[in-house]
Amino acid sequence: MMPSWLDPATIIHSLGNGALWGVALILFIECAIFPVLPGDSLLFTVGMFIAMVPPSITFGDLRTPLVYVLACLILSVFAVGGNVAGYYVGKYVSGWLFKPRDSWFGKIFSPKHLADTHDFFERYGSKALVLGRFVPFVRTFVTMVAGAVGMSFRHFIVWTAVGGVIWVWGVTLLGYLLGNVSFIGDNIDAVLVLIVLISVVPMVIEWWRGRRKPGVEQAGVGGIENVR
Repeated sequence: MMPSWLDPATIIHSLGNGALWGVALILFIECAIFPVLPGDSLLFTVGMFIAMVPPSITFGDLRTPLVYVLACLILSVFAVGGNVAGYYVGKYVSGWLFKPRDSWFGKIFSPKHLADTHDFFERYGSKALVLGRFVPFVRTFVTMVAGAVGMSFRHFIVWTAVGGVIWVWGVTLLGYLLGNVSFIGDNIDAVLVLIVLISVVPMVIEWWRGRRKPGVEQAGVGGIENVR
């Protein structure tokens, strides 16, 4: 249901014994600069592979719950580290990166994506660094916006760390708890697509509210004129 290079199970199996470190590197790249990587579904799949019997991801003789904790600690560090890199990209090179271009690169790093993320940031302020974790593209670009608008690094690192911990531990825990449910295991491709769709819901809601807002404002103006 998705290209093999984006399929989480394929990625993890192809990485072999270095699977966890490979996933951590992918999270770093996604959170820093490249938004099309499957961060949500990778975290879910890591949790599921840890909980499998026998587990596909292990750390020596550590028991499964401890493997989950250690994996989440590692993944959190890389996710937050990626956002720190994204912050400095936004601070120093966002003007060059988001120039209009007629190529696939221009479609990914579109000025519109940056503008939409800036609106998201303006609406939610510092909370956008937490809420944006669960929205593809916004997860990557919101930290760039934070750097571009000059948010202090101390303020930024607190909020992005909170968002990173909630995202990594929460999504991985879902995979850890639900991965051994037979229905989910038998329909993993559909479940991973569903995770991506759910993660897009906040963005769709904001888009719909933005579409309705001009109509509401016009209705309000008309009402005032009628009163007059």
